[in-house]
Amino acid sequence: MADVVHRSVFCLHYSPLVLPFPSASSSKLSLPSKILSRNLRLEHEESSQRFLWVTEFSSFLRSRSASHVKARDSVAEGDEQKWWEKNAGPNMVDIHSAQEFLDALRDAGDRLVIVEFYGTWCGSCRALFPKLCKTAEEHPEILFLKVNFDANKPMCKRLNVRVLPYFHFYRGTDGQLESFSCSLVKFQKIKDCIAMHNTARCSIGQPTGIGNIDLLASPDAKDKPAEANSR
Repeated sequence: MADVVHRSVFCLHYSPLVLPFPSASSSKLSLPSKILSRNLRLEHEESSQRFLWVTEFSSFLRSRSASHVKARDSVAEGDEQKWWEKNAGPNMVDIHSAQEFLDALRDAGDRLVIVEFYGTWCGSCRALFPKLCKTAEEHPEILFLKVNFDANKPMCKRLNVRVLPYFHFYRGTDGQLESFSCSLVKFQKIKDCIAMHNTARCSIGQPTGIGNIDLLASPDAKDKPAEANSR
């Protein structure tokens, strides 16, 4: 009997003590209800804050995207009017046909008329154009006509326009006064011609216009493209 008791004491003294380790779920369940409630409330508040941040950030991205689209559209709208479509004022007129050209010269009477022949692809034409618009604003008494070479090739060929930009000066009964090619660096030549021909004078008879050139005849079969003035 004593031997049995001794063996039992030995087992209790030297055997490892095995206790059940609580799992996560059991430990959570064992927390007091107040602590559990507080943790749940904190988790809910944290989730709400994250949701609010995500919502605000999404709204910010949408506003940025809308602003970008608006800016892009405004730029696109500004680009709708090309450089050659801009006019300095009522004394700068686009010519779309030979008949319009003849009518404009006839209706100008004794006014000085400056005709610019240009190409939308011509870099020299584009560089010179702002200065031409400024000159038109400074001289409202002068009529400026703009002729797109590619849209009026037959007429331009008959007027001996070969290099762009090209200029013609007309006035009343004197008809054509000047014709020359001019780039931005030689713009002073246009100012000199204005000073020479834009003077007070008496007109006698009807405007002579372009002389004996028939601008309304059928176009030639072969037309060479114009060249841009690079000097």
